[in-house]
Amino acid sequence: MSGEMSIRRIWPAPASPPLDDAELTALYGRAEGPHLRVNFVASLDGAVTLQGYSAGLSGEPDKRVFGLLRMLCDGLVVAAGTLRHEGYRAVRLSEPRRAWRREHGLAEYPTLVVVSGSLGLDPAQAAFAGAPVRPVVLTRVDAQAPPGLAEVAEVVRCGDDRVDLAAGLAELRRRGLDQLLCEGGPHLFGALTAADLVDEVCLTVAPLLAGAGPGRITAGEPSPPRDLPLRHVLAAGDGSLMLRYTR
Repeated sequence: MSGEMSIRRIWPAPASPPLDDAELTALYGRAEGPHLRVNFVASLDGAVTLQGYSAGLSGEPDKRVFGLLRMLCDGLVVAAGTLRHEGYRAVRLSEPRRAWRREHGLAEYPTLVVVSGSLGLDPAQAAFAGAPVRPVVLTRVDAQAPPGLAEVAEVVRCGDDRVDLAAGLAELRRRGLDQLLCEGGPHLFGALTAADLVDEVCLTVAPLLAGAGPGRITAGEPSPPRDLPLRHVLAAGDGSLMLRYTR
């Protein structure tokens, strides 16, 4: 872990030495059965972006955990708007992380899953064109696919007026994608919460005030509050906190 900014557990059972990647992997782990984990970073005052992008909130420790969570999942779920705005590239992993997946009986790369009600997608975007594993697109029954999309992704139709997320997740699990990691955006997080599909939230709190303007990590129609117990708190050398909540 030489050269990396330290991450220490401060709750529960504080562990004073910095955590290495193996210890972090064990802390986050994989669930026993089908599981949807959501991962976000936010400012102290709740902003989901800085100058329009989430990258401005994410320091080295957050990026480190971000990469480990991708290593642990079967499928990486993202909304089409976030895919476009954040300029997603092909989902690739380093050789040590691919080796970890092979050792644990997983495919070398997670499958990218894009949720899009309109299919306003560019098949030439690197997330599709350069993908090491054929992505899956969840969409509505009557959405019109752009030319070339079917050549670079599997289009799964579920829901009439909007994407039926429960049905979509069932289709993913039928394909063996049991452990899902959602990276947003806020409207997808809100819709998953409203459908009671969220099993875990990993939230990095960046040590800064973004000020008024940016939205929260969740958006959309109101839904009932749901308890999600805190499982651990990690403190990073850059002052950020990493919180993990699960059912």
